[in-house]
Amino acid sequence: MTLENIQIESVAAEGKAIAHTPEGQVLFVEFAVPGDIVNVRVTKKKKSFLEGYITEIVTPSPRRLEAFCPHFGVCGGCRWQPLPYDMQLQAKQQQVWDQLVRIGHLDIPEISPILPSERTRFYRNKLEYSFSSRRWVLSGEDPDAIPPEDLAGLGFHVGKFFDKVLDIKQCFLQKEPSNQIRLFLKSYAVSHGLPFFDIRANTGYLRNVFIRSNERGDFMVILCFFYDEPETRIPLLEALCEAFPQIKSLYYVINRKMNDSISDQECILFRGDPVLTEEMEGLTFRIGPKSFYQTNSLQAYRLYSVARDFAALSGSETVYDLYTGTGTIAQFVSRQAARVIGIEYVPEAIEDARANAAANGIANCTFYAGDMKDILTEDFIRQNGQPDVIILDPPRAGIHPDVAEVILRAAPPRMVYVSCNPASQARDLAILSSRYRITAVQPVDMFPHTQHVENVCKLERIS
Repeated sequence: MTLENIQIESVAAEGKAIAHTPEGQVLFVEFAVPGDIVNVRVTKKKKSFLEGYITEIVTPSPRRLEAFCPHFGVCGGCRWQPLPYDMQLQAKQQQVWDQLVRIGHLDIPEISPILPSERTRFYRNKLEYSFSSRRWVLSGEDPDAIPPEDLAGLGFHVGKFFDKVLDIKQCFLQKEPSNQIRLFLKSYAVSHGLPFFDIRANTGYLRNVFIRSNERGDFMVILCFFYDEPETRIPLLEALCEAFPQIKSLYYVINRKMNDSISDQECILFRGDPVLTEEMEGLTFRIGPKSFYQTNSLQAYRLYSVARDFAALSGSETVYDLYTGTGTIAQFVSRQAARVIGIEYVPEAIEDARANAAANGIANCTFYAGDMKDILTEDFIRQNGQPDVIILDPPRAGIHPDVAEVILRAAPPRMVYVSCNPASQARDLAILSSRYRITAVQPVDMFPHTQHVENVCKLERIS
């Protein structure tokens, strides 16, 4: 079913836009801009709403922009390219309000204006690309006419398809030579007959590649193979080093699993330094192949500054930094605290946190590795001291109910909740609201051209 001359009204959740049918039914449309008049092919019918995609832009919104990426609309990322940046920020601000107030029914103060990203392109410091023996076939291409040497792809997964990889010619997320490294790897592999991975059959040689960078312009590359074949692996890695002197750290992984995750795999240093480093207010942070570090380095500084301001430290407090990662927030606030306790699930991240603290001459941070719900117990708090402030920066799923209960029993005077998912944040805040009130809310845009938003809430204990 196609609906004609539909006027797009506003930006909705999950990167879609919202409109109404002539009968008044809610219609969600991808890649639309408020003010567009479009024809829409309906793909999903529910009792309360419809979903569809644009078949024709009858009259473009006066605010619609041309997408700057040649892969827009097929690649699953950067879905808001046609939206001017100020509209993106407004939509993210509204998303925070919707999740906390309209859906979460939380009592909050006025939300502070979202902090925009200084860069809206080339802002990421980490990307992952997948090799595929049969790339995504573009609209208009005849699969039978594609020459064998052009069947292989190296790029991003398409939409919701785990086994479909879009061959990327140019990406605007990470500064050069990120694109050049990816294109070099594909060209070398094709010319030397190295098999690309078949995700469904679990066959092939080259699986995926991670490219990390820092603000100084240094790069780390982690190349993942399905099996070990030194006679082809070593020449490839040597050629990569020779072509790109910016690669200061080159690792490889032999991953025989059924999935691409390397968190449980050995990363073997082939050449260069074991880590990259990033600096923030005179602090140096080591970034290894498995380290978690905020992917927008400049905005990470603004995000951590908000968290530190909300913590309102005087120098005498014991701070618990939960989900500490490589201890960036813990060390960032350590100068204003008496003691900081960091807890993180990934052991390698805690190793980095301890090394970072030692390198920075920080003696008042202690780090523990393990599952949060298992480590953060009342016995742990008795041994490590009652927290005066708790800083939370959990993954998208939010905090475990058991963790929330321990936090409520610990009852620190203040908490700071940093979240990359306002929906799970709202759920957790509803639990914590039995003893806390929200006194400040600050959204931060870490990911321009996407619907994702970070949000920081300050909580004060109800006396």
